[in-house]
Amino acid sequence: MRLLIVCLGNICRSPVAEGVLRPRIGMSTLAGRVELDSAGTGDWHVGQPPDRRAIANAAEHGVDISGLRARQLGAQDYQRFDWLLCADRANLRDVRARMPAECHAQAALLLEWAGVEADGEVPDPYTGGPAQFEHVFHLLDRAADGVIARLRHEYPDRRR
Repeated sequence: MRLLIVCLGNICRSPVAEGVLRPRIGMSTLAGRVELDSAGTGDWHVGQPPDRRAIANAAEHGVDISGLRARQLGAQDYQRFDWLLCADRANLRDVRARMPAECHAQAALLLEWAGVEADGEVPDPYTGGPAQFEHVFHLLDRAADGVIARLRHEYPDRRR
């Protein structure tokens, strides 16, 4: 299973989601069976680390995202990944608008796919302050739990 978390610039929401989810996958029965990455629909921050406020907020929760670098969603991602999990409806519209006719990936809202909130969105904290980054972290923490639960249910470990 290959998951790509998508937001606008790949410096706030999607790297935090990747940072929260990656170790949980690694410590679960899903280790080695799930590939995870993040990307943005825009190209403004390509090659840059996550926003310093996102790094600081994640670090307060024991999550290190400082080594991640922003990248833009590319045509190859539609073939490489099974699911493109979007932070909000605008990202989902952009992802679907770029989707080639013959495409492997499916696209959905992250919070809805994870069973956290039907039609739920992760708000962009970029123009906000610490409270907005904290709110986003908690949403993504809940989403990570939901992703793990869904993947365990849909792709149970058959090794015994």
